[in-house]
Amino acid sequence: MDGLRFFRTFLAVARHGSFSEAAQHVGLTQAAVSFQMRTLETELARKLFDRSGRIARLNAEGRELVPEVEALLGAYDRIRQPRARQGELAGSVTIGALVSCMHTLLRVTSRLKQEHPALDIRIQHGQSHGLAARVMAGDIDAAFVVESNHLSPALRWSPMYAEALVVLTHAQAGGTCAAEVLALNPYLRFDPTQRTGALAEKVLRELGLNIEPFMELNSIGELTSLIEQGVGATLVPRLRDGGWLGNPRLRVLPLPHPVEAPARHIGMVERNDHARRAITDVIRERCAQAWRESPPN
Repeated sequence: MDGLRFFRTFLAVARHGSFSEAAQHVGLTQAAVSFQMRTLETELARKLFDRSGRIARLNAEGRELVPEVEALLGAYDRIRQPRARQGELAGSVTIGALVSCMHTLLRVTSRLKQEHPALDIRIQHGQSHGLAARVMAGDIDAAFVVESNHLSPALRWSPMYAEALVVLTHAQAGGTCAAEVLALNPYLRFDPTQRTGALAEKVLRELGLNIEPFMELNSIGELTSLIEQGVGATLVPRLRDGGWLGNPRLRVLPLPHPVEAPARHIGMVERNDHARRAITDVIRERCAQAWRESPPN
């Protein structure tokens, strides 16, 4: 099956743009990737790359081959899936998710695996931009992420729920309203280069607050942990499964009128056509139902 392995490496090069990037995703050295691509060119009797020094990029023939290879590998992956009896799910699938989605996702997939013993579900966590890129590259089958304004047309987006921004602080922190709490306590800023952080910066501007951040982090979990210890206040999405309502160390304040609380939208992203669609459809539907039926905590 060397040809199939070489085709998978070829797709990795096409998706990641270079031999070195592809090597990291397929677990090979750059030299091994180069060898496989030269071998593939020899077997197909055509040049697939324009080489300039140490840089190799897909040429026109290489780009034309990409959809054919995707179709070939997709068909092969479907054939390899275990044959399930009617009504049963079988095979392997890898799902990525934000940490904040993990509680519901793990509960849903654990039950699915009990119902379908031949089903193998692997869960991986990460940040939205990285997970979406891995879905696009074919490293994982689907992911629960924050909606992006730059979603590739090759990906399918299924909305799940929204999380409005709120002020989060310690229960004993000074201040009575959201703006006062932010002004009186050390400000813990969510990374403004990420979509969630950019929304928080927009809120600060609308509140007329020019606050020097005490610390900057890119994890809502880490921000929450610091606030539980009495360190400052922050602007973050009101996590649906955050467990904040029953936490005596936390205080959650809505944004004041007339400031409209922006929200981040959580959904599932997957490629438009992939071999494990039957499984990801069920996972998506079960998760959506679980979030509809359980109130935010």
